[in-house]
Amino acid sequence: MGFEIKKPLGVGGVSSNINISNRVAFGNLYATDSFQTTSVNRYLTEDAIKRAIASNPNIKTILKEEGIPAKLNFAELQKLNETHAKATQDIAAGIIANLPKGLKERVNVKSVKDAALLHDVGKVLIPTEILNKPGKLDEKEQKIMHRHSELGYEILKNTDIDTRTLYLVKYHHQNMSHSGYPAVKSDFFADVNLQILSASDKYSALTEERPYKTAMDPDSALAIIYKDVKDGNLHPFVFKALYDFVKPAVKEPAKTLA
Repeated sequence: MGFEIKKPLGVGGVSSNINISNRVAFGNLYATDSFQTTSVNRYLTEDAIKRAIASNPNIKTILKEEGIPAKLNFAELQKLNETHAKATQDIAAGIIANLPKGLKERVNVKSVKDAALLHDVGKVLIPTEILNKPGKLDEKEQKIMHRHSELGYEILKNTDIDTRTLYLVKYHHQNMSHSGYPAVKSDFFADVNLQILSASDKYSALTEERPYKTAMDPDSALAIIYKDVKDGNLHPFVFKALYDFVKPAVKEPAKTLA
């Protein structure tokens, strides 16, 4: 497979308006973390999610707007956490590790990795028949599915999770063109942290088998994500870092990625 990027695109999105964290990551743990108090996994327990829903009326409002029953699909969330969320986190870490130094310095490693693990928590409230529908979603079902990122944000926003991570969870399906969801204002800026999470999420989803699709090979998944570069929604160096991380699984080497 050959990808050619003739010149860096004007994504504008390699600068971040988020303060940088200098904590050093060790796998999924950080120097300031402890097993008992600060692992973000504690927000993914059934009790924690029930408490969050009970304490946040905005969640009930969203459910009412879309006609979604207030039912937890916790088994589905566990599957996502054990497979897709973990894979997304690993891919994000791989992208960060392969970024050029100047761009890497603009990444908040902890926020990106925490958001990668938490980004789909809102799917715990999406009906199973929509999550696992063996076919294309209709317009109403797609509208419901698109609310999962907002629901995830609302589930987590009253916790002590930092605002940078919450921003990533809420907008992981948004981009520089503002063509994703949820809707944003004209000044919305998809910074490099969000681009890393979005690319990781997309690559993970494309290469996984789901009830409604077979797993895509890495070569084809990268070709789809490369369109985001051409559309100005993904910085070419973020794409190159993704490619460098997954290239052992790619059939052919890229020709030019600079």
